Amino acid sequence: MKPLFSYLTIGCTALLCTQLSFAQGVKMPAPSPGQTIKQDFALSSVEVNYSRPAKKGRTIMGDLVPYGKVWRTGANGATTITFGEDISFGGKPVKAGKYGLLTIPGASEWTIILTTSLDVTSPAAYKPENDVVQVKVKSEKLPFAVENFMISFENITSSSMVMDLIWDETIVPVTITADIDPKVVAQLNEAMKGEKKPYFQAASYYLETNRDLKQALSWIDAAIKENPKAFYMFYTKARIQAKTGDKAGAKATATEGIELAKAAKNDDYVALNTKFLATL
Repeated sequence: MKPLFSYLTIGCTALLCTQLSFAQGVKMPAPSPGQTIKQDFALSSVEVNYSRPAKKGRTIMGDLVPYGKVWRTGANGATTITFGEDISFGGKPVKAGKYGLLTIPGASEWTIILTTSLDVTSPAAYKPENDVVQVKVKSEKLPFAVENFMISFENITSSSMVMDLIWDETIVPVTITADIDPKVVAQLNEAMKGEKKPYFQAASYYLETNRDLKQALSWIDAAIKENPKAFYMFYTKARIQAKTGDKAGAKATATEGIELAKAAKNDDYVALNTKFLATL
């Protein structure tokens, strides 16, 4: 006959196994859910992986998020940011690659840190010698409170955008820029050597970047010659002509563009050309 403690041991073990088995089958929502955001930018993209803690009635800045101490800039694991190409981060050059994103919050100014350490989750784990850049950014006060910490990208253009760190009533904007012009021009020059030349793309880029408008006009004419019913090209040509001072030519081109757009049943370009004509 087995001793009493043996039966108790067997029973407790079985109960524990049952509880563990039950626990392993339960999926609970994360208190600080993770988020991955990927923003197309310049000639590649920027991706951020982080977690979003909630305010839950607590005092955030200067309390839950202390001033003067390294913060993981989120919750749970480390926050990381990946740049698909060389960029300027807060005015400082950064090579393409993956970095840890850390901050040192302050009452009116934050220090934003990019580090080669991808696993920093506490001030004790921070190693200043692994910093890639540090930038100082003034924080701003929001007129309302944001419940969950968030990172977003705003004011996006072809070569610049702003990364906002937002929580409670605080927003910290960091400017990211990319010098894409030499790369695009080099690509256009190389493509022009091929059989299928990117006349429309080249003309559009020269227009948007205020380059040689005479060359842009030559390219858009070549593009239209290849595709005479491409109504959208007429809108671009009219804008180029207007920039060169040829208002009469711009009016004639925009008017022709309207008729082509109507034939193609494209109301958007009818409206674009109509509004453009009103500015001449």
